[in-house]
Parts: sequence; structure tokens; C-alpha cells
Amino acid sequence: MNEKIEKLKKQYHDIPIPDELDDIIAQALASHPRKKKSYIWPSAIAATAVIFIMTVNVSPDAANAMAKIPVLGKVVEVITFDELKQEEKHSRIDVKTPSISGLQNKGLQTSLNEKYVKENKQLYEQFKQEMKTLQKGEKGNVAVSSGYDIMTDTDDLLVVHRYVEESRASTSSVNQYDTIDKKHEVLVTLPSLFKDKSYIKVISENIKQQMKDQMKHEEGIIYWLTEEDMDPFKQIDENQSFYITKDHKLRIVFDKYEVAPGYMGNIEFEIPTAVISNLLVGQRYIH
Repeated sequence: MNEKIEKLKKQYHDIPIPDELDDIIAQALASHPRKKKSYIWPSAIAATAVIFIMTVNVSPDAANAMAKIPVLGKVVEVITFDELKQEEKHSRIDVKTPSISGLQNKGLQTSLNEKYVKENKQLYEQFKQEMKTLQKGEKGNVAVSSGYDIMTDTDDLLVVHRYVEESRASTSSVNQYDTIDKKHEVLVTLPSLFKDKSYIKVISENIKQQMKDQMKHEEGIIYWLTEEDMDPFKQIDENQSFYITKDHKLRIVFDKYEVAPGYMGNIEFEIPTAVISNLLVGQRYIH
């Protein structure tokens, strides 16, 4: 079994990366450091840790973690490449790393998969450092959870949602979305949907209006909008988190504490297509 796992991991990392990637892919990944072509998970960890490497050929249960989508006669799969669980005293970590396969654009596929691996490796390394600190006498509990799900699965689009939830003195969450055009095999970014940057102001104003309407009609709803608030919402980022629904609607996403008190959790706003239709490059994704 160990030999089979090592062979599968070697095959995974031996996927060649083209010298030149599409400009849109390079732009979308520019905010992340360049990834190395291989990585090494710690070979020895605490006795309470359990590492599961799950693939279709190793475990039938992995089939439950798949999203199979026909693309030009081929199948794109999103599976759990590995899962790491560790518990130590009152602290724990549970991270699941997705892996995309089946894309002909190996540069895009490898870049995304290496990004997923690197992000979860960093979470684990941070957790180990915190455990060393707690072992020296400092008090506190740490809980880290990272996973993924498929938000959209259509003939044209695949949206992979990845989330990280961390609990220490307080809780926090981070959400990331990768929107893949399965037919053209490129990564769709928020700026790539629009003709120019005017979408930032238009979408921001619509969100502000939605916030005001919700606070007016729903009890307990609070958004940070006024100058009296410590960090009022003014406008979305150029690369604000987003995803496109199966109904071809644009949803803008804010993490916990980003535009509202923590009890509001993660927040989403669906942007009416009529508001942005004249700003869109085309109607392939949103209509």
C-alpha cells in the first residue's frame, strides 16, 4: 500500500508545467508565490496524528468525494488528494486537500493543485509551531479546519470553494473560489468578466443598497456602512471573492468580520444581472 501511495504521489508531481501559461492564468495566480514542483509532508508526526491519502485506485470511498463532469469527451475530477487529522491535548487540525484532474491544460491544473497543497502545508506547519508554544506552558486551544466543496457544476463552469476555519481566542474564516471554464480550460477572474474597472463602483453601490434594505427590513442585521463604524465598507476589491452560480448569476462573497460583526458569519450578495449587463465582456458566464 505504501509503495502504491508513493507511486501515485510521484505521478501527481511529475506532471510537467509549460514554460508559458495563458496570461489570464498567470494574472490570477500572481498574488500567490510561485510553487515548487514537489513537496514533502512531514515523515513523522505525533502518534495521535492520522494521515489518509485517498485516490480512486486506493480507496473506493474516494468515489464519494468526486465531482465528475463531462468535458469534450473527457472527465474532470475533483477528489480529496489527502486528508490530515491530528489531535493534541485540547487542540486539533483537520485539513482536506482537493486535487483536480482531467484538464488538458496541465499548466492550469498543476498550478491549482500545487496551490492547494502549499496552502494546507502552511496551515499544518503553523499548527505545529503553535503546539510547541503551548507545550512550553502557554495556555490556549487551537482548532483548524480546512476543506472544500463544489459550488457550481455545469457544462461550462466548475467552481471549487475552499475554506479555512480557525479558532483561538476568537474564530475566523477565509473562503476562496476557483472558477474554471471547462471548455476553454482557463481560470475566470473577476476583472476578466468586465470591460473595465467600472464594475468596482457599480457592484459596490448595489451591495450598499442591499445592505441598507436588509438592515431596514430584517431585525438583527448589521453591516458596517457609516463613518461611525470602525472600518466601514466602501467598495469591493478589484479581485474580491466571487463565484458564478449554476443559474449564471454573480455572487460576491465577504469573509467573517469583513463587512459586518462576527455573528453575521460569511456574507454573500447576488448581483442582479441587469445592474452589470452593460459592463460585461459577454454573456457566456453571466446572463
